[in-house]
Amino acid sequence: MVITPDFFDRPADRVARDLLGMYLCVKDPGGTVQRLLINEVEAYMGSHDLASHSSKGRTHRTETMYGKPGTVYVYLIYGMYHMFNIVTGKKDYPAAVLIRGAGAYTGPGKLTKALGIHARHNNSMLGRAIGIWIERAGTSGKIRRNIIATPRIGVQYAGVWADKKLRFCYTDTMGNIQAQGPQDKKRRIREVDHMTRPPRMEGKVKEAMMQPIRKKKKQVG
Repeated sequence: MVITPDFFDRPADRVARDLLGMYLCVKDPGGTVQRLLINEVEAYMGSHDLASHSSKGRTHRTETMYGKPGTVYVYLIYGMYHMFNIVTGKKDYPAAVLIRGAGAYTGPGKLTKALGIHARHNNSMLGRAIGIWIERAGTSGKIRRNIIATPRIGVQYAGVWADKKLRFCYTDTMGNIQAQGPQDKKRRIREVDHMTRPPRMEGKVKEAMMQPIRKKKKQVG
């Protein structure tokens, strides 16, 4: 079932959590539709959220964020990566959800590049008309226990908002983001941002490190 704009007419954090486990659908020029399970999102709560573009005011760049719920907001960073967002809340209230990961793509820039989401989609209504829409999946109602919340990535400049847990990920019991591979198989992708572990040591390396240090005998000659 295709998600309608009224789904997005709610606070960004609620929309973000509910998007996990749904399908991001993109139709390519040849007519092929890719359906990728959404597994990582971030919520940007409005102009009072210092990590949000809208905290700088209503500008040419942020005008899209003031649009109707379900409006696509695409912007470019570092001159090369497009970020795909969906506007949430009432019209003229600048909030949005950033789609950070879907399917096997675990970075927002990699995701848009792979799916062909570009600046031309900015300020368009999400839907089949533009070839980008969201569909409800059978798994979406069953995964709430596997959702974790962490601070958003790359927003250290945002004062008290830097530590707000507004990044949501769909994980397995080991804390790995669930990714859907090309054959619709779940792959485990290690989430290193907030759950790093010591690297695993193999065989001889580990054995060598466990050996006691022996001092060399001083030769007398």
